[in-house]
Amino acid sequence: VQLQASGGGLVQAGGSLRLSCAASGRTFSNYAISWFRQAPGKEHEFVAGVSWSGATTRYGPSVRGRFTISRDNVKNTVDLQMNSLNPDDTAVYLCAASYRPGSPLVQVIEGAYDTWGQGTQVTVSS
Repeated sequence: VQLQASGGGLVQAGGSLRLSCAASGRTFSNYAISWFRQAPGKEHEFVAGVSWSGATTRYGPSVRGRFTISRDNVKNTVDLQMNSLNPDDTAVYLCAASYRPGSPLVQVIEGAYDTWGQGTQVTVSS
């Protein structure tokens, strides 16, 4: 599967953005999809993930309650709605796929993901 992230941009603190990860290639519904982010000088941080069916979602502690992940297995997309953004959310956001057909699990470690998109920049000004 190939992944293409989009939707990043510049937003003021308190604002919202919606990121989208579009997939092509192999059967999209065989993959759990997650978003990670990487700020300058920092390691990848798990943001949110969704299982193959959409039934299971997980969120990183810093975004829980503000971000919502969803997927559409007909359109082959996973969206990340980001609300109440603050400058600490500034980072490159990457979507990643983990081959997990039928599994309800969502892994939070980057080593569990074998395919990565190119990333989209999110900048939140104070």
